[in-house]
Amino acid sequence: MQECISITGLGSISPLGTSAIEIWENYTKSSHCFSKENDDEYTAALSEKTKEEVERLKSSNTKYKNLDNSVLYAIIAARNAVKNANWNTESDFGINIGSSRGATALFEKYHEDFLKNKQAQTLSSPTTTLGNISSWVGHDLQTSGPQISHSITCSTALHALLNGIAWIQAGMATKFLVGGSEAPLTPFTIAQMKALHIYAKKQATYPCLSLDLEKKQNTMILGEGAAAICLEKGEHANALAKIRGIGYATEILKHNTSISADGACFEKSMRMALGKYLPEEIDAIVLHAPGTIKGDLAEFNAIKKIFCNKMPNLTTNKWKIGHTFGASGMLSVELAILMIQHKKFISIPYIDHVKPPKPLKNILVNAVGFGGNAVSVLLTRD
Repeated sequence: MQECISITGLGSISPLGTSAIEIWENYTKSSHCFSKENDDEYTAALSEKTKEEVERLKSSNTKYKNLDNSVLYAIIAARNAVKNANWNTESDFGINIGSSRGATALFEKYHEDFLKNKQAQTLSSPTTTLGNISSWVGHDLQTSGPQISHSITCSTALHALLNGIAWIQAGMATKFLVGGSEAPLTPFTIAQMKALHIYAKKQATYPCLSLDLEKKQNTMILGEGAAAICLEKGEHANALAKIRGIGYATEILKHNTSISADGACFEKSMRMALGKYLPEEIDAIVLHAPGTIKGDLAEFNAIKKIFCNKMPNLTTNKWKIGHTFGASGMLSVELAILMIQHKKFISIPYIDHVKPPKPLKNILVNAVGFGGNAVSVLLTRD
């Protein structure tokens, strides 16, 4: 990286809640957020209290009543982040909030209606385009900066972070709001994951065994939510954390969904993000670790290659809130920022090989998408 980028604001909505106090309190508990409705599959849905907040937003503006949850989640996360950073409409900041699936529920609803009536509804196109997310966030926040949406599957949010940094370092903006949003808890989306044979099948105390390298079956579970952060050029006294390194890499596709067994894309992205930092300077890594046998092991193998016998503490949040696709990388950044702020490492309750805690100064965050689109971000306290 050419220079430091400060994270001056953070906002999210997830099964953990929407306020920083509530989210951290839930992280310190050993319980997870999964439930089964009508004997269906496990999911990590928003709490009833948080759903009420979404409904209040939806009814606050007649324009919002026809928006998908992926857009509404992004608006709530963005509002919280911008408020946290003390930005105002004169800030004229850029927005890049992506999504892997976009308006999943709304698209399925409109398509079902089309099959039944052989006619599309008036708003079926504008409310299901992927660009819908950032443009509505921009409208809600009344900013006239660039508004970008994209999908790079499960690494979407961290690719948004890369893009925001690129705009800032190119001198095309001084501030950027970046993140990801996902509302994938629909029968069709869950059926797609089941068709890949990666979804959790059995009831257990911890149904998603993310980062458990001894598991005998895949245990991925879907969650929903959104997260956004405010990026500003240079070092700021009010920074929640500072970005000192970024890395990215892709692999040659061998299969539509897989990455190599040794996690080559992760190794490349982490080495790039580390830059001049030595492996022993990294205190913790927040892994992508989706809860699949091959996915978790590939990332761990890549970490082992770089850190050898200097392994930092490893953690993830997918055992607690599931895999939120395009939002997952930024929710992992949120966990890293909270651990830095509270100076406390959040471990995984069913894994007992945590090393004695080091002062949490430098934390690496990973994300990867289908086919090996990996991103790594190095966050520091100072």
